[in-house]
Amino acid sequence: MPRARRTERDRRRSPTAGRHADSIRLALMEVAPAGLKKTRLMAVTELSGSQLVRGLAAFRELAGEKDWPPLVWSGESGYHFCLDPDVLEEWEQQWADVKFTQISRVITGVLAPHAKLFPKSRWVQYVVAQMNAVQSALDMIARPQIQ
Repeated sequence: MPRARRTERDRRRSPTAGRHADSIRLALMEVAPAGLKKTRLMAVTELSGSQLVRGLAAFRELAGEKDWPPLVWSGESGYHFCLDPDVLEEWEQQWADVKFTQISRVITGVLAPHAKLFPKSRWVQYVVAQMNAVQSALDMIARPQIQ
């Protein structure tokens, strides 16, 4: 069963998610430069797992607006603020590689069969072209050719 279409209201950040993001920021500021693993961050902020996920999403939206430091996750220290450009670049490349893989699977698993079923569909031709462009851009980010 496909997901229901999201309404504009669903795309907006709720005030509660903004408060959760602020709780996460304050908790991480107290332990900076160390970080907190998910379970510890949940305990410190007294947020449930789903509240933490929404708070982290809101944090990423608010970080640019409010000049908060970038938040990254690593296996060693969990969620933590990072001001090291090399570490941020490595994290961004890993993120791009994950998204590259996801987009590749959508192209090969959904769009390619769709295109074979309906080769004259303008919609599928447009979507395939756009997704290939996104895939190419993510590949360049994930695997830069430094000269």
